[in-house]
Amino acid sequence: MKFVDEVTIRVEAGDGGDGCVSFRREKYIPLGGPDGGDGGDGGSIYLQADAELNTLADYRYTRLFRAEHGQKGGGANCTGRGGADLSVVVPVGTVAHDVETGELIGDLVEPGQRLLVARGGFHGLGNTRYKSSTNRAPRQSKPGTPGEARDLRLELKVIADVGLLGMPNAGKSTLIRAVSAARPKVADYPFTTLHPNLGVVRVGPLRSFVMADIPGLIEGAAEGAGLGIQFLRHLARTRLLLHVIDVSPHSDSGDPIQDARIILKELKRYSPELAERERWLVFNKLDMVPREERKPLVAKIRRALRWRGPQFAISALSGEGTEALAQAVMERLEAIQRARAVETNPATAPPVDDGARDV
Repeated sequence: MKFVDEVTIRVEAGDGGDGCVSFRREKYIPLGGPDGGDGGDGGSIYLQADAELNTLADYRYTRLFRAEHGQKGGGANCTGRGGADLSVVVPVGTVAHDVETGELIGDLVEPGQRLLVARGGFHGLGNTRYKSSTNRAPRQSKPGTPGEARDLRLELKVIADVGLLGMPNAGKSTLIRAVSAARPKVADYPFTTLHPNLGVVRVGPLRSFVMADIPGLIEGAAEGAGLGIQFLRHLARTRLLLHVIDVSPHSDSGDPIQDARIILKELKRYSPELAERERWLVFNKLDMVPREERKPLVAKIRRALRWRGPQFAISALSGEGTEALAQAVMERLEAIQRARAVETNPATAPPVDDGARDV
């Protein structure tokens, strides 16, 4: 199935049914009085997150969604049937915006989560509602209100703990193949990755995280060069970025320092907030560098970039260093999770040892 991560659809909720004007007419019961029933409510439209979906491709061609209208009220105080609600199934990680106003309507991040995007119209009132001691034969009713209608822009942001960032052919797809069961396309030419790939990295019993591989960036991506920066949205939910740098002498540019600077520049132009996300450097393709030259090369790049954060030197192709990288990432994610749990509930924080002891 083709990967699609942005679509525009139109949703139209059902109108409320009109109220009825009716009077009771039975033999031996003259002047039976009003008995017009209310109409039914119009059906509403919901977005519902489904963990089984991973693309918005189904909505490239089916763009209009209408819920049922409420039925009109009837005599004998019969209420019209309400219109059925309509659920539009989308992948987990879908964000909905109103096209006209740009308003963020909601974000679906949990399987089964529902989001109301168009409310159905309210039912009309029958003439029974208007009877009183002074108005015993009302002939007025109230029509149902129209349902909401709007155009929605749906964006898919994949749910991942770790995102891979780098130039084309830096070895991101090879890395995700080495540490997970994901099998993205790998070849010796740029832009073999055309859409995001997800892989589950397992480092032990009940210990795993999700890694996302997105298409590579090149200089000028913010202006649309290469595949542009449209896929950077898929890194928005990640907690950690792994910046993969090709250090082999046969890299496309031959200058890993300049490659790293280009990536950071394009990242800042897309989102300063994303550029401030925790980021580790991963020096890849060490198998193509003589062993005695590896440490000096890594140290040179680190000095040139003035890098003080974590760094790892690996060969994704041979697997060298990938296990240590996966373990370190898992430990860091667990530390982040513990810190968030303490912020949410300070009572879960471990007690502070002030040095005092019972005698």
